[in-house]
Amino acid sequence: MGLYDAMNASVTGMAAQSNYLANIGQNISNSGTVGYKEADTQFSTLVDQAAVGETSAGGVQSDTRVAVSQQGTLESTTSPTDLAISGNGFFVVSNSGGQQFLTRAGSFVPDASGNLVNSAGYYLNGYSLANGPPTMASNSLSGMQVVNINSDGLTATPTTSGTLTGNLPSTDSITPATTATNGDYDEKTSMVMYDDLGTAHTVDLYLSQTSANTWQVSAFDNSKSTSGGFPYSSGPLATQTMAFSSTTGDLTSGGSLQIPVPGGASMNLDLSSMTQLAGSFSLSTSSVNGNAPASVSSVSIASDGTLSYQLTNGSSVAAYKIPLADVPSPDNLLPQTGNVFSPNILSGQPSVGTAGSGQLGTISSSELEESTVDIATELTNMIVAQRAYEANSQMFKAGADLMSNLIQMNLT
Repeated sequence: MGLYDAMNASVTGMAAQSNYLANIGQNISNSGTVGYKEADTQFSTLVDQAAVGETSAGGVQSDTRVAVSQQGTLESTTSPTDLAISGNGFFVVSNSGGQQFLTRAGSFVPDASGNLVNSAGYYLNGYSLANGPPTMASNSLSGMQVVNINSDGLTATPTTSGTLTGNLPSTDSITPATTATNGDYDEKTSMVMYDDLGTAHTVDLYLSQTSANTWQVSAFDNSKSTSGGFPYSSGPLATQTMAFSSTTGDLTSGGSLQIPVPGGASMNLDLSSMTQLAGSFSLSTSSVNGNAPASVSSVSIASDGTLSYQLTNGSSVAAYKIPLADVPSPDNLLPQTGNVFSPNILSGQPSVGTAGSGQLGTISSSELEESTVDIATELTNMIVAQRAYEANSQMFKAGADLMSNLIQMNLT
């Protein structure tokens, strides 16, 4: 190894330590950035024309690795739209042009239009629940939209599903199916449902035992009756036959009833938990989704990412599902301006799922993930890097002095 080798090695050392100092400066400057992940500097040797028994110094090279998978401390806040992830996963966000990225920075607030945007200007993406459960592609970020919590105006949600749970008396009289829909019935209940504009409609449900362990349920539009019951000016909205076990009383078939809500969508009434026992007629659950027109008073976000509107009439409406995305190698994600990351070949392509499912973490509302930077550690590293840089510069100076001496010797 000659003087040139020593000088070249010291130059690479200064360059590597310069990169180290740059990463330390980046970390310190982002010590208060929500969701920031510490940039770590990795060193590796450079060898030029190595031979057995000889030393041929090439120097050192440095690489930056962002510890994306490192969990930051969660800090409580007072805003329900401040979100933090406990465990694996990233929020999916998009810029003003619609390009999507991954981030752990969950300091979202509504803009003038009600769109949730974080401090770096990236919009939170999620699936709308306006038309029921979303179609979530596990290997694609498509199908999402910007989450909006605009509280101006009124909100109405049509009824699309409901649940009726209770007991039908096995001791009730047998009513032929032909008369069960014409006023001869065993039990009755009513449910309020909402059409597309939020208008309430009362649907009367008649239940009749048409034969042993077999019941018929028929739904009628209450507005088609002048007396609140039979006769109705039109036939049933829907009719379903339910069969029960003669030994356990559990429902064996006919566990759902599709009811076309007047002026609205077709709703699925879940009857699967109904029983037929010797007790009296009783209902334990009678519920439907949907709501009459009301304004949004606040929002809440559950640990599985379900964003719900809390309405002024006291009801709650699920509006969005905020998913989490993850990649096989998070530490190889490409950092971008604004504390976001882009997937690439090294990180692997993102997969999408519901928070809390599989290996994905959970979402915490009114919390933020702090930066993973430790100031004391960074200041210590800064001193070490500074001393190493100075040592390399002294090595270069020593080589330069020796080279100058050689030149002077050749001139004399």
